[in-house]
Formats: sequence, C-alpha cells, structure tokens
Amino acid sequence: MTPLADEITTLTHNTGFSGVVSVDRAGTTEFAGAYGLAHRGLGVPNTVDTRFMIASGTKGFTALTVMGLVADGGLTLDTTARSVLGKDLPLVDDTVTVEHLLGHRSGIGEFYPDQAPITDYNMPGRPQDLLHTEQYLPILDGHPQVFEPGSRFEYSNSGYVLLGLIAERVSGIPFHDLVVERVCAPAGMPDTAFHRLDTPESRMALGYLEIDGEWRTNVYHLPIRGAGDGGIFTTVADFARFWPALFDGAIVPKDTVANMIRVHSEVPEEKMAYGLGFWLRGSSVLLEGYDPGVSFRSVHTPETGLTYTVISNTADGAWPITRRLAEVLD
Repeated sequence: MTPLADEITTLTHNTGFSGVVSVDRAGTTEFAGAYGLAHRGLGVPNTVDTRFMIASGTKGFTALTVMGLVADGGLTLDTTARSVLGKDLPLVDDTVTVEHLLGHRSGIGEFYPDQAPITDYNMPGRPQDLLHTEQYLPILDGHPQVFEPGSRFEYSNSGYVLLGLIAERVSGIPFHDLVVERVCAPAGMPDTAFHRLDTPESRMALGYLEIDGEWRTNVYHLPIRGAGDGGIFTTVADFARFWPALFDGAIVPKDTVANMIRVHSEVPEEKMAYGLGFWLRGSSVLLEGYDPGVSFRSVHTPETGLTYTVISNTADGAWPITRRLAEVLD
C-alpha cells in the first residue's frame, strides 16, 4: 500500500466514512477504495462501481447540456428565460438570461432553503410529485426577484432547475434524457443517469442521515427524481472519464469549455471563483454537491491530468477526505 493509500484508509476508518475515493492521473488510477455500506439494513457494502447521487455536482451536467444547445444554435447566452417561459413564473425578471442563470447571477427567488438544518424535511410540496421537470413549476413560482439580474453572484438552485426546463422546452427532449444524450454518452459515462429515489436499482447506494440517533434514508428529503439543480447518480470511474472528455472537446467544443471555466464571478466566502456551471480554485476545476444523505467533490487539474473524486452516501462524509486530499495533492 502506498503512503497516500495508507493515509486515506486510516482517515476513512477514523471518520466512519461511507463511500468511494479515487485518485487518477493522466488516465491511470493511482488509488480507488470503497468503504461502508450502500444499504445498511441488508449489509450491502459499497464497492468502487457503486452508483451514488452527487447533489449539486449535477449542475455541471446541466450547464454542459445548455451550452451544447448554445453551440448548436438552439439557444444563445443572451436568450431570456421569459422568451421560453411565456406566462409561466411571472416573478422572474424579464431580463434574466441564460448566461445569468448559468453563472448564478440571475437574482431569481430561491425555492430551496439552503440555510435550514440538513436533517429537516426542507423540500416544498410533496417530494413524490417531483418526477418530471415541468412538475417543478409550482415550487419555483411565488418567489420574488432578489436583485437586479447580472449585478452580483448568489448561488441558486432555482436557477438551475429553470435551466433544465429551458433546455427541455427548446430541444423538445425530456431533460433527463437530454443530459444522457448530450453529456453522459459522449463522455463515455454508462453509469451516470437520473434514477428514481424510490426505486433502488443494482449498485445504487441509499443516502443516509442520522436523525434522533438513528440512520434513516433520504427518500423523504429529496425529489423523487432530480432536476437541473441536482439528483443525478454516477460512479467514480465515470468521473475519471468525464474530465478528460470535457477538456478534449468530446462534450462541447473546446472554446465553449474555455468560456465555462473562465472566471465569471469571484466568490471570496468560498475561497473560490465560479465560471458557468463549474467552481474554480487556482488551476483546478471542481464540481461538488451536498444534500441530505449526499456529499461529493471531484477536482481536476488540466495541466497535470490529476483527478480526485470523493462520493459519500452521508451528508458530511466526503469533507474530511477531500480536505486532506487537497492538502496532499493540490
């Protein structure tokens, strides 16, 4: 066992980590390990090919889907949300554009209370009613505009749900299928897709959170099927393929990638910057996500080909591992 592998294994043991860790460099896997349980009741262990939800890591896939439509001429960055919404969501400012939404600079009202405790049941409405993208319209409605579009950065789940709706309406293809067609297939990611949370399939980890001293699944905490803001399932192997495919231009053209990973907003409170769908830290590009029963971060450095990915089926499991990997590898 290498020193890095030994340290990761010790850290996962000390923190009770449940999930998968992988480190790849230029197409070679330097470390991959699985820990904990995918199903606590049945004692099913996580494996390196277990499929996990990645919460807001999905936003990068949504952004690439939208930018693929832009590259093809179906949309422009200046397309207004209103031109696609018609009379729907009347509180969204008429000047909000696709670019505002991609960069979290739209100022539209937020449907999901990010500051609430992770163990609370925070989803508005009934999670079981949120299966198709159009079904999100009622929970997106009724939230007033917060600030003038383009005037500042404010992270927005609503904005990315709206991007998924725009992509679906413009393309005429259901959003979940469109992401697979536009991103997962060209990137060679066979295990990445939106699945129903109430229908566990093979190699799917259940998400867990501790409530009143008991481990409970997150089935009542999240939509039954994700949308543009989160909810896709993936594996670490798929993410090892994702980053090279992205930078090779297999998903969208290379000049589009360059625009997406250019700094569009400084976010000092996160000690990072934001592009269009991706977090930026120094020379590295990141996707990350946090939800009840989900924590995820994947970091890629194009210059060196280094990728490290940590996915956990608990809300806090990934963070001690990602912090240490950042110290060692970045």
